[in-house]
Amino acid sequence: MARRPKRLRLVTWNINSVRLRLARLADLAVALEPDVICLQETKVTDAEFPLREVRATGYRHIVIRGEKGYNGVAILSRIPLARVADTPNWCGKGDCRHLAVDLDIPGAPVRLHNFYVPAGGDIPDPEANPKFRHKLDFVTEAARWFGNGAAKGGRQIIAGDLNIAPLPDDVWSHRQLLDVVSHTPVETNLLGTWQATAEGWIDTMRHFVPPPQKLYSWWSYRNRDWRLSDRGRRLDHIWVTPDMAGTLKAGQIMKDARDWPLASDHVPVCIEMLV
Repeated sequence: MARRPKRLRLVTWNINSVRLRLARLADLAVALEPDVICLQETKVTDAEFPLREVRATGYRHIVIRGEKGYNGVAILSRIPLARVADTPNWCGKGDCRHLAVDLDIPGAPVRLHNFYVPAGGDIPDPEANPKFRHKLDFVTEAARWFGNGAAKGGRQIIAGDLNIAPLPDDVWSHRQLLDVVSHTPVETNLLGTWQATAEGWIDTMRHFVPPPQKLYSWWSYRNRDWRLSDRGRRLDHIWVTPDMAGTLKAGQIMKDARDWPLASDHVPVCIEMLV
């Protein structure tokens, strides 16, 4: 008898402090009922991660990698998973920006990568701005790692805050943001190189909502009325390897989460697959 495909609903969200937004995490679990949540910017050490409270939202399988006050990634799952140990020390910095796990999907496991790419500061000049140099080096290393074989060997997903809006319709004004960090040509070109590995990762949001429709996942706290100005950028992404193209069933960006009390400046991005 053929195996019945399993629904997998996956969310990526830059939560901008897991302890500060525990109630919002609970709201997300109720609103979208995801099977797996990839969090970025958890901003907490592993010892202080609120495991008990997170498990109370329905996620018993939790893998974390955090540091005090900065960065931090976590994967919360209702599906059994196993941590992948042999991941790089990106840029030799030891900061907590990447986790990989194998999801226990009957018949064919899925390797899931959760990334938090450096934001890059405000000045798009790697000579004048070490943060921008770090960002470029990080994306270059990621593209090289996947291109050298990390993308081989079965079904894989990349999810996370990649901090780059790659397409002209991923920002409120392509012309005005060409020299703004997150949409400069050097960043979008490097992201394109990374996406071209694995014989071309599928950008799932654009699979469901192709250009020229505008699509954003981040709105700055500086915009007092973010809905009225709608000056957004699509910084949060979920990619899948081409062998998973036929599993894709739906995708959405949870824009209304930007109006939640004590909201993150990023909103959850969700895809649904039959795996």
